[in-house]
Amino acid sequence: MGRRIVLAAIISMVLLTVLAARWQSVSGQADTTRQTTIVVPYTEYEWWLILWQGNQILCRILVDHSGLPTPGEVLKYCGEAYYEEWLNTPPCPQAADAKQNSTYCIGAYLHLVSTRPAQREVTIDLPSPTVLLTLDGCTPKPPENLCTSIPALVFTGKEPLPNERITAIHGVYGDQPFTCPGSVCRLPLKSTPLAGVPVEFWADSSYGDSSEHFTAQVRVIDTGVNNVPGGGGWYVDVISSQWAGPPLASCSRIWQALPPIGGPPTWLATPDRPEFLASGAPYFYLAGRLISQGVVDAKACATGGLQPNGYADACGLEAAKPVLIPWQNLFDQRLITVAKESGVPAQLMKNLFAQESQFWPGMFRVRFEYGLGQITDAGADSILLWNDAFYEQFCPLVLAEDTCAKGYLHLSSDEQALLRGAVAIQANADCPTCSAGIDLSNADFSINLFAQTLQANCAQVGQTIYTATQLSPGAVASYEDLWRFTVANYHAGPGCVSFAIYQAWQSSAKLTWDTVSARFTEPCKGVVPYVNKITGR
Repeated sequence: MGRRIVLAAIISMVLLTVLAARWQSVSGQADTTRQTTIVVPYTEYEWWLILWQGNQILCRILVDHSGLPTPGEVLKYCGEAYYEEWLNTPPCPQAADAKQNSTYCIGAYLHLVSTRPAQREVTIDLPSPTVLLTLDGCTPKPPENLCTSIPALVFTGKEPLPNERITAIHGVYGDQPFTCPGSVCRLPLKSTPLAGVPVEFWADSSYGDSSEHFTAQVRVIDTGVNNVPGGGGWYVDVISSQWAGPPLASCSRIWQALPPIGGPPTWLATPDRPEFLASGAPYFYLAGRLISQGVVDAKACATGGLQPNGYADACGLEAAKPVLIPWQNLFDQRLITVAKESGVPAQLMKNLFAQESQFWPGMFRVRFEYGLGQITDAGADSILLWNDAFYEQFCPLVLAEDTCAKGYLHLSSDEQALLRGAVAIQANADCPTCSAGIDLSNADFSINLFAQTLQANCAQVGQTIYTATQLSPGAVASYEDLWRFTVANYHAGPGCVSFAIYQAWQSSAKLTWDTVSARFTEPCKGVVPYVNKITGR
């Protein structure tokens, strides 16, 4: 995933401890801890630690499980001296034979004295109340999110405890407080500034506490064509972790960044039909692989259709065209499906795959870079560190669950390396026994992996910006430029991007692609044309 640069790696190491802390919302949060105590029955096992010589009882051990007490339990009840005595006790063969005298044995042994039913109190956490957001009067359809009339914002409180209820919903819309009794609050919207209006909201419960304070950004913009029959309306956007309407673009939610009014540019679009993603570019590398793998017959070309570097020459490209164009569009339907599931734009992923692999998912051009998006062992760090959902699902497939529970940052270097390698291999579509040497079904499947990797890079960029500015990413950078920073982070790594963002903010207090791209260090500057080509700059 991008050719990692030595300087970038060094800078990244300096910033790693800062960036590893997940970016969190800066809004205040209420104390929502709920606990209760329950009585749990169990069987208590009483053991004695006894000296072989003289049968002196050294200590009493109480445990709640069958089998011998664990060494830790012996240490807890008996202290270090008796624990060491027991731990260093040699085997006593005489004890197994009733005819022999075990008093000649040395050290201490464990003896089960009794079992009896018992009870204990256990404190458990209870689920907290929450509030969900929807719209009434319109169901905006991405990407335009157009409504024919201004809808109302509906807050719905949810109380998970039986016999308890939501008593009120409170909030602040812009600078105007509001309160509604009961579990539902309907707030009529009105036109907002271009940046939208912040909303803070929470719910009170009959349990005697409140939910955490949630936030949203709401934007309602007149289309300006209300005098045209069938053309009027409002663009309505809502960004919140509590949104329960149609799926939001995932990175938009991470950044708290509103998309462009009326929908994103083409390079950030997700069309409904694959034909709108179709391309017909003259990919010399892809044509060369198709010739080399016997998919295309270029024997009529003087050089067999290939250059010394494995790319097709002009004759080979012409021979490959009947296969080349369908091949580069093989994955379009899957791209659309994954985009709608993940919120990562389909056109962006297609543009990125074109740059990274020219849609050849096998390993050839660069060693140890895999799949359509050319992910590397080192590049897999991003998805494991910044995409919690992916880590929690993937790690137990490779390591023990109790090991995974420690979190990626707390794994040993060997365990981290094993996970990174496993992620990279997931993207590898090489298959010697398959047609063209490629497992197309695995390449198709891996598109979701790359979408989740881009989501991880969204989060990493979000943390970088928040650390540099102490502001949410959406407050200091546009939706389009945040995606440009994310593509740069994917290709060149966080070292290059972090340094440039910090320098741009310190010198100009502006985070645009122009201000940031001008501050990449010399070894990192190659990422600028890469991003510009993908994003149509």
